[in-house]
Amino acid sequence: MNRLIAVIAVVAGLLGVGAVTAAWSAELKVMQTQKTKDAVIAIKSETGQWKQGKNAFVLEFTSPSGQPLDVGKVALSTSMAMPGMAPMVAGAILSSDKAPGRYLGTIDFPDGGTRQVTVTWDGPSGKGSVRFSVPVR
Repeated sequence: MNRLIAVIAVVAGLLGVGAVTAAWSAELKVMQTQKTKDAVIAIKSETGQWKQGKNAFVLEFTSPSGQPLDVGKVALSTSMAMPGMAPMVAGAILSSDKAPGRYLGTIDFPDGGTRQVTVTWDGPSGKGSVRFSVPVR
């Protein structure tokens, strides 16, 4: 956990997101888990939810048996339908952690509402994508 705290602080500083989360004082809580035939994708954060404003989170990939999964290049984007307007789109900034299959992320939401999340990957374990919904409170 100490390594995660240090990495998040460095990533936050490098990305210019300031004090998004300088330290995670508690165990990470799962916000969402999505399974495919080859991977289990989990989004985790200190609070277990995204909120309006800046958010720090961890994106983890494991095999169905629970082993870390090296998925290479990863992207996470969100969209929210807006009646009569173009969808609101937000992309996460992700960086690899030293642990295989683990990515540290930040994302900023201007307001609340349910977002459609798309996660894509392309690497040694194959190529894939998954979509699911996550509320922003």
